[in-house]
Amino acid sequence: MIAILSLMRPLQWMKNVFVFAPLFFTGRMLDVPLLLHTAVVFAAFCMAASSIYCLNDARDAGADRLHPKKCRRPIASGALSPATGYATMAALMAGGLMLSAAEGLWPLACVALYLAINVGYCLRLKQYAIVDVTLIALGFVLRVIGGGVTTGTWVSEWLVLMTFLLTLLLALAKRNDDYRIYQQTGLEPRKSITGYNREFIGEVVSIVAAVTLVCYIMYTMSPDVIQRMGTRYVYLTSFWVLTGLLRYLQNMTVFGRSGSPTKAMVKDRFLQLCVVGWVASFAVIIYLK
Repeated sequence: MIAILSLMRPLQWMKNVFVFAPLFFTGRMLDVPLLLHTAVVFAAFCMAASSIYCLNDARDAGADRLHPKKCRRPIASGALSPATGYATMAALMAGGLMLSAAEGLWPLACVALYLAINVGYCLRLKQYAIVDVTLIALGFVLRVIGGGVTTGTWVSEWLVLMTFLLTLLLALAKRNDDYRIYQQTGLEPRKSITGYNREFIGEVVSIVAAVTLVCYIMYTMSPDVIQRMGTRYVYLTSFWVLTGLLRYLQNMTVFGRSGSPTKAMVKDRFLQLCVVGWVASFAVIIYLK
């Protein structure tokens, strides 16, 4: 049972909090019925994401055994068989689709599209550089849209754009870690890694980080946002975004800690402070005005 739970990677479920973003930014986070509906879709995305991890680990068990970290995964280590991985995948996929269907056609469409994209990613598309990180970012956009359509909450173009840019940045930083392992061991953590090198990753991460920050500042100073928030001081939250981006880039380029963004959030107190400060700032602006 512990091995199956490990296969599902529950720590990664925190990525699905993106489904709550539309409620949070429209000031409806305290609406209990809407919050419960969103929680159901959150659970659906957790099951869908875990099913993709099962598929990925079952297919890549042979390659994972050669990886310094992935060799400890349940199927690669021999704790579970590939057949168990596929069976768990099927059960989780069915559960995720049924949960989302209970919330309506559009939430079901978002989860189904998320599954379709990620199955394609696991079977073939992750072998292509740039395509791989783009699909990862699109998966987070679908989470945000899924949360919005579940509750009839408007999802602004700013939220979609910033979600895409931020998660693209995190995916590119993860490729930096993969390339470092590739250089040190000569083993390919993923086939797409040959389409990257340290210089390319560094330049693209710098560009995406800069565009993300500019986009966020433009969002905070948008007349529409100022009107909806009822205050001109949304731009002050840019401090936390800038500081968080600098810290993440420092982890990547100085300390060589650009692996799992989820683990970085769990272990890095500095990043945690930035996230808590950003959330608290918005909570004050939106809910205590």
